[in-house]
Amino acid sequence: MVQAGDVIVEMKGVTKEYRGVPAVRNVDFRLGRGEIHSLLGENGAGKSTLTKMIAGVVEPTAGTIAYKGKSVRFSSPNEALEAGIAMVFQETSLVPSMTVAQNLYLGSEKFLNRLRGTYISAQQFLQSLNFSVDPTAMVETLGAAKKQMVEIARAVHHNAEVIIFDEPTATLTPEEKRHFFALVRRLKARGVSIVFISHALEEALMISDKITILRDGELVASGPVTDFDREKIVAAMVGRSLSAELYRERDPSRLRKAGRKILSVQDISMGSMVRNNSFSIFEGQITGVFGLIGSGRTETFKVVSGIYKRDFLRGGTIELDDKAVRYYVPREAVKSGIVYITEDRKSEGFFETMSIAENLFSGLLAADREKSSIISMKEMQDLSADWIKRLNIRAINNNARVVELSGGNQQKVVIGKGLLQEPRIVIFDEPTRGVDVGAIAEIHQLINQLADAGLAVVVISSYLPEIMNLSDRILVSRQGRIVEEFSPVEATEEKIMYAAVH
Repeated sequence: MVQAGDVIVEMKGVTKEYRGVPAVRNVDFRLGRGEIHSLLGENGAGKSTLTKMIAGVVEPTAGTIAYKGKSVRFSSPNEALEAGIAMVFQETSLVPSMTVAQNLYLGSEKFLNRLRGTYISAQQFLQSLNFSVDPTAMVETLGAAKKQMVEIARAVHHNAEVIIFDEPTATLTPEEKRHFFALVRRLKARGVSIVFISHALEEALMISDKITILRDGELVASGPVTDFDREKIVAAMVGRSLSAELYRERDPSRLRKAGRKILSVQDISMGSMVRNNSFSIFEGQITGVFGLIGSGRTETFKVVSGIYKRDFLRGGTIELDDKAVRYYVPREAVKSGIVYITEDRKSEGFFETMSIAENLFSGLLAADREKSSIISMKEMQDLSADWIKRLNIRAINNNARVVELSGGNQQKVVIGKGLLQEPRIVIFDEPTRGVDVGAIAEIHQLINQLADAGLAVVVISSYLPEIMNLSDRILVSRQGRIVEEFSPVEATEEKIMYAAVH
């Protein structure tokens, strides 16, 4: 246990209210020096709000925060950073129009410096962290995983004494996660204190010294990691056991048989990312697609849904209902009944300054099925109220901005937008990334209901238990093409991973 003299951050009775509604209520939290402290809870439990108070992003409504034994109230993240507290946000705070190196040294630049020297220094620093990122690349050209690496590197570069990681591994490959956890252990050895927020409970149990669990903005459990296992954590997070609902072994008798072939893809290619890829999708069935980052899984289905264009010459063929199609924009695919639900909900999934109701209604407008150009506010409110209830979206009211919601509720809004377009084929790309266990169960239930209703459902995921639990058939992507197909009854995680790597 942490002794009183070892505490670097101590919060007593902290409360944070938004519009009179408490996001965090009367929470005590202690972080020891050189301690890895995992903060767990469902989306909306108050984890990010609690850590943002430590990092100076928001100020507490009530309660006290002590840092190194002295009472503090940071008015900005920069002020907290100068004091030695850094936060790596779940949604990156990088400047898209600047290079990786410029973002890395932002705020600590020398008065006179040579750009070449900056790039060399950044390259050496990134290599020391085992992060494979080009320091000269513009941040806006990077994928989600690379952006997360730069965000992590920037926090480490500032030599912070306290680093808060909010879902740092959500976009990383297994190999990148291994490097990240080695880095965290090195930071701990140097005496750096780590707050680790994650929905991956196995990671929290593996890396932590201490675990604190929040539910509905209140502290429900806290203690050494030896006091917890997965079952205890889940029960504390949601107030009940979900072990029977999540990632159970698949019953062979419950596998859905393939219905009519609705989509046929033959030899499609797109540059170096998709290479002569062929597969079919069937109605009334969940097709799971597994692959590591860079395997071309996402790019393939973005071609199918009109987001990316396949090669003009020798780009292959796509047939919907036995008729050749070529979509140049997503709207054409949506009109045909193909909806892609993105893995990057912040950048591609919703309009963050618009309300829940406006975001949901925009999905209906995008479908454009003989819709009047005159928007009825009553229709929009009635429609959103129905879908908010149907998807169990938790918010203060229908007019709350989507950016104010937790990650799981934002994901539900994105899903609702897609389903409002009345699709025949629904493509879910990482549907539960950054989503808590309670919301995972709800999203999985919804995906199963769609397949039971006869829709063709595709689930792209890098989490093998999710693929094994949901899929009626499993496709494995490697180097831009589908290389293997498995039945979930015969498949094992080892077989699937072997196919994805070798």
